[in-house]
Amino acid sequence: MSTVKLLSVWINRHLNSRCFNRCVLGNTWINDYDAPPCLLRPGRHYGTVPEKEAGDHPGRKRGLRAADIAEKLRKGEKEKDADTTNKVPVSPVQRNVAELKQFTQQLQSVHPNVFAKALSKSILYQDQNLIAINKPYGVPVYSTGGIRNSIAASLPVLAKIIDGAKAGSELHVCYSLEKNTTGILFLARSEETAEQIHNLIRTHQAEKRYMVITVGVPVPSEGVIDIPIIEKEVMGDQHHFKMGLSPLYRPAEEGGGLVRVRAHRQALSAVTRYKVLDSSSGCSLVELQPITGVKHQLRVHTALALSCPILGDHKYAHWNKLAPQKLPEGVLRRLGLEQSKTRHLPLHLHVRQITLPGVRGHGDLTVSCPLPKFFTAALRKLQIELPEKP
Repeated sequence: MSTVKLLSVWINRHLNSRCFNRCVLGNTWINDYDAPPCLLRPGRHYGTVPEKEAGDHPGRKRGLRAADIAEKLRKGEKEKDADTTNKVPVSPVQRNVAELKQFTQQLQSVHPNVFAKALSKSILYQDQNLIAINKPYGVPVYSTGGIRNSIAASLPVLAKIIDGAKAGSELHVCYSLEKNTTGILFLARSEETAEQIHNLIRTHQAEKRYMVITVGVPVPSEGVIDIPIIEKEVMGDQHHFKMGLSPLYRPAEEGGGLVRVRAHRQALSAVTRYKVLDSSSGCSLVELQPITGVKHQLRVHTALALSCPILGDHKYAHWNKLAPQKLPEGVLRRLGLEQSKTRHLPLHLHVRQITLPGVRGHGDLTVSCPLPKFFTAALRKLQIELPEKP
């Protein structure tokens, strides 16, 4: 009996046809696709196969083994199960934060002309001298390193959009706001008007009202904070600088009362009027009215003077380190967040209303601005009521 016939008899007796893909006869590899006709199984298609893998006989090709297919199927099923079982439902606040981050990233990734068009849709007030826009979250007023779009850089295009590409149209920033502050920003049509508005703000003749959500309830519920502010160096593992308090008084060593101390030469006078509008769930909606205009004044006075930091203020929530804001368990439950996710909370600091005294022959001008979506969503979750009138 020939060698091939002997092999065929042995296969029929000992192997299932499904598992016979290849074998070795002496020094010769026999595969389904190059086996003699007597070994080919009827009804099967024999075509091209992938290139050889490590361990195959030199010069030969091999088919995909059943074990490889099974392994791929098992991995696919495990990944699918992991996606379905480990996926945590996203709360409304988390969705709002994700949408906010996405919107900010989109504003920084779009073409400057598209960005200017988006600003043109946020106009709150407009006349022949002034334009007030609702500054979006996460957008700087002036360009900095790594930032593609800013308010100032978009003004030439914005002026053309507003005036219909009229020759000579221009806009000027009247004052600056922090990148993560939202609300009213005035733009002037001339340098003279911009300088006039800037002087009104600098000399505290304009009345600015902010809305913030604080973590904690200020006591008393209404008052004036009059504590100078100075930039301080924070030593430690994370060396950095912050604005801090430089009080003019300290508690007396003997008995009650306060003792006046010598003012620091570099400290700046800082005065803030505040009023709690509503509170619930360990948080408060507070109206702030800065009488002066020191850097980070509202954030420092709420966090360090009132011990009630602004929600989402990750810089001043801790003094000696840079870390995401730590929230009480009750606040986390209301917001539907875990502590590890608080780093995504935006700064809840909004320029709600500005009143300018007579500008260019006009009477007092008051402009109000609605709260951003993420702000109202947080109020709703915390069950804090928003006053009907700003």
